[in-house]
Amino acid sequence: MKYRLENNTHRRHLLLKFILPAIFNLFIQATAFSQEDTAGHKAVYDSVAANYNQAASKLFYSISQSGAIEEKKNIAEYNEDTLSTRQDEIIEEIKRLTLEAKSYLEKGLDTTGLSVELKKIEHWYEITSDGVFVKTGSVQTNRNLQTSYEILRELLTRTLARKSYVDDYYRKLVSLRNTIDSLYTKKVLYTLSTDSAVLMRYVNKLTVVSREIKPIDSSFKLALTNISDLQTTVNKFVNTLNASLEKIETFQEELSGNRFRREVNNLGGAIRHVRPFNEIIEMSLIKGGLALTFYVRNEISLISLLLLLVVLAALFLSSLKRRFESRAPENQNLQSHPVLRYPVLSAIVIILNLFQFIFPDPPFIFIALLWTISALALTILFRKFITGYWMRAWLVMFALFLLGNTVNLLLPASRPERWIILTLSIAGILAGLTLVLMGRRHQLKEKLVIGFIAFVVILQAVSVFANIYGRYNLSKTCMVSGFLNVVLAILFFWTIRLLNESILLAREVYNISGTKVFNINFDSDDSKAPSIFYVFLIIGWFVLFARNFYAFRLIADPIKNFISQKRTIGDFSITIGSVLQFFLILYLSGMISKIISFFASHNNDTVLQKAGIGSWLLLIRISIITIGLLLAFAVLGVPMDRLTIILSALGVGIGFGLQSLVNNLVSGLIISFEKPVNVGDVVEIGGQSGTVKSIGFRSSVIATGLGSDVIIPNGNVLNNNLVNWTRDNSSKSIDIIVSVAHGTDLQKVIQVLKQLPGQDDRVLKFPRPVVLIKDYKENTIDLQLQFWAKNIREWAAVKSDIILAMDSAFQAIHFRPGNHEI
Repeated sequence: MKYRLENNTHRRHLLLKFILPAIFNLFIQATAFSQEDTAGHKAVYDSVAANYNQAASKLFYSISQSGAIEEKKNIAEYNEDTLSTRQDEIIEEIKRLTLEAKSYLEKGLDTTGLSVELKKIEHWYEITSDGVFVKTGSVQTNRNLQTSYEILRELLTRTLARKSYVDDYYRKLVSLRNTIDSLYTKKVLYTLSTDSAVLMRYVNKLTVVSREIKPIDSSFKLALTNISDLQTTVNKFVNTLNASLEKIETFQEELSGNRFRREVNNLGGAIRHVRPFNEIIEMSLIKGGLALTFYVRNEISLISLLLLLVVLAALFLSSLKRRFESRAPENQNLQSHPVLRYPVLSAIVIILNLFQFIFPDPPFIFIALLWTISALALTILFRKFITGYWMRAWLVMFALFLLGNTVNLLLPASRPERWIILTLSIAGILAGLTLVLMGRRHQLKEKLVIGFIAFVVILQAVSVFANIYGRYNLSKTCMVSGFLNVVLAILFFWTIRLLNESILLAREVYNISGTKVFNINFDSDDSKAPSIFYVFLIIGWFVLFARNFYAFRLIADPIKNFISQKRTIGDFSITIGSVLQFFLILYLSGMISKIISFFASHNNDTVLQKAGIGSWLLLIRISIITIGLLLAFAVLGVPMDRLTIILSALGVGIGFGLQSLVNNLVSGLIISFEKPVNVGDVVEIGGQSGTVKSIGFRSSVIATGLGSDVIIPNGNVLNNNLVNWTRDNSSKSIDIIVSVAHGTDLQKVIQVLKQLPGQDDRVLKFPRPVVLIKDYKENTIDLQLQFWAKNIREWAAVKSDIILAMDSAFQAIHFRPGNHEI
């Protein structure tokens, strides 16, 4: 800027010194020439004109030369300034990016921690490889392969997560490095100024910047080298895990294809490979513990959901038990209702057996724990309920089931394990034959249990034969599946029984009329569960039973792939699974909303009514439906912007075609916020009186004293004259008219009438009962007894009892009124 000001001053001096005087002389000469006589002085004219042209040419040449010089100077100065500015911008950008890279490096990847974690994963891999890739023994086993596959799949998931993190970090560093390198390639950085002062200033700036970024650049290069080495290690281990999983799948296919072929020597033959049994137990415990730990950590949300469902079911059954006992305590026998004897245990049995299917691909040790907990709870429920004979039969089968599961946790094959399998199989055959041939079938409610016990005998016989003749995997699978099949069948039968009984008792306790509850038909004359329950029982039993065989995966995996395969419709991608989840979430949200409304409408809890919970139920139901709708669309993969367009279009359609529905819905929201009426209030609306049973989306339900339900649109609730007897209090004024003859001792009659209401605890002490002389007729005098009942729901009973007491009191004083009426 300083140089530019100096040049501008120089140009102004040049203009004043040379150019302006030349223009002035040229103007004077032109004026003098114009004043001469043109005709008389032609020669002078030619001379002056020539001089004028010569001077003008010199002037214009001088001006053009000066302009050209100034133009070159200005262009040069502009280029110098632009060059300097651009160089400063690039240098500052390099500094900024370098500092950003420094900050990213300081916060960045913990290569040491990752290396330690990778070593831990490699250690787990070595443990998992035992019995599969090293120390394989004489035969591969289904359980060892399956457990190892589950662990390796988890290790691969973890390693891929670390790989993704490392790759993202590396890509970020490379991106920063490439951006900085691209700035270094700018030609403007290497264009030097002709001005020595400007050049020196630029060189000094480059020197300072170089000193600042040199250490960072070194750290940058070192980090890229370390991360590149780490990437190589991670990628190599990922390839190892993938290859190991493929090998295990190959082993499983080979075992499945050779399931009926001899794998080892006969049970009494020579042992080809010996491994200490305690070492087998230790290795099996370590692998099983790893599989269980990994699965619990991954599915902690589903486990929490399962526990929450158990708590909610236990609370519901406990509430049902209290209501059932309160109806007629002396006549209620809980022994005949096992679901109410131990509500918590009943909830465990129902929830664990119904919702075990929400867990995807659980390891055997996890699902066996769920079965064991459920079976233990059922064992306690059986006490003093089933006969002693079948209790002992259950305990025998349960014990064999626990022993079979324990043996199934042993992963490598061994000769001691084969003898244990043979012993358990023979015990199963003996127990099963005893129950089938000599069992007391008439004591069984579910006769199909005998069929499952017979199936145990068949499977255990196959297990004995396969074990003796060297078919180890087939023998072990049949032994475990046999005991599993009968225990699961009994668990499912009793789950259905407990569920059916709880629904029937709820219908009885909550006075639910009709045979349809929660969209399921129940026969009120028979306690047998609906057929749909047994259909689900068979399907669930088959799935759990078939999981023990590798062939089940050959069927299940293609179905899973078909369900999870993406299908594109325009720009939108969906899967069959997401569509099923969409409708399932909508159905469940609607069902939960209905259940909440159902129990609220059949709940006579005065605490809830006083708290005003009922009027908020509509908002709760709308919230549940809204959350369910959003979750359903999120699962389906619909973007929120498109969802907004869909809802807007629906809003326009609703505005034109469903005005009445929207009016009732908005009226319901107003009722929820303003609370002119609450669930449980005694009201009169449009000539209809009764108790508010529920406030729904579109309408409210009023239960009349005659037992009928009146459905009134929410708009009518607000538009008509609403009389709420219990909005602020639940008391009601009661008037009784007593007619007495002329000449009666009115003071004595009034004194008797005033004392009667105070003797009933259902009558308010304040305001005090009053007796007024209402009318003086020709033959009688009408007295009016007025008092307040505490609860409007009891006013009719209170009035009836007061009239009875009145009649008794009048008889005691030998007084006979003319008549009494309301």
